[in-house]
Amino acid sequence: MASWYGRSGRRAANGEVFDQDALTAASRTLPLGSLARVTNLVTGQTAVVRITDRGPFVPGRILDLSLGAAKATGLYRLGVAKVKVEAYATDGVVLGAGHWCVQIGAFLDPDDATQMKNDLLRRYGATAKVITFKGDTGSWVRLTPLVPDKDKAEEVAAQVRVPDPGVEAYVTRTN
Repeated sequence: MASWYGRSGRRAANGEVFDQDALTAASRTLPLGSLARVTNLVTGQTAVVRITDRGPFVPGRILDLSLGAAKATGLYRLGVAKVKVEAYATDGVVLGAGHWCVQIGAFLDPDDATQMKNDLLRRYGATAKVITFKGDTGSWVRLTPLVPDKDKAEEVAAQVRVPDPGVEAYVTRTN
């Protein structure tokens, strides 16, 4: 399932200023800079997008398309649709193993993020790096295992318990 987003002006995960009209997408697993052909399985329309951001952080969704990509694939009016994603490596981008982390929700109260960070440091401090950072939707907490592979990140994500039922731990690629 894919959805779309369209707020130009903020910085994407790759450092570029997000342009809602460009053919771009956010993915938790594809490398930044890689290309993907996205086919809307409802309309049959396709677009080739460049991965510039991280997300979506909604269960069951694999891509957030830019507004331009959503229009090109016919997903704009639907809001959410089943898609087929075909990933392609580009110069300097490797589709292989990558570096992975566990990203834990957005906290509206920065003190809650700090508390979560401290709890994770007590539990994983010897085996992971834990940071907080300010994002568009609040204060985020990220845990990166010392061995940042996908299997280890998934193992840690399955163990993380967040007191707020609206906050989930997601495995995401950092490169």
